Amino acid sequence: MKVKPLADRVIVKLEKNEAKTAGGIIIPDTAQEKTQTGTVIAVGDDTEVIKVKAGQKVMYDKYAGAQVKIDGEDHLILKMADILAVIE
Repeated sequence: MKVKPLADRVIVKLEKNEAKTAGGIIIPDTAQEKTQTGTVIAVGDDTEVIKVKAGQKVMYDKYAGAQVKIDGEDHLILKMADILAVIE
């Protein structure tokens, strides 16, 4: 499925957290901290506001965006204002 964000919105693919500690203890999804980094997949058409490009790794607000499943994988649709930093 192809999804194109509108205006100042960005689609970010979430990073997966490690489900096991160094000692071998498995941590259930409900106990894991929500990830706050991901990779930009697509950007909207408001080029004056959007400062990131597809393929960049970004950090975003903890409770920002709408979570969606695209081709069975978790993604977020965020406003550009919710993106805090680009990770290099």
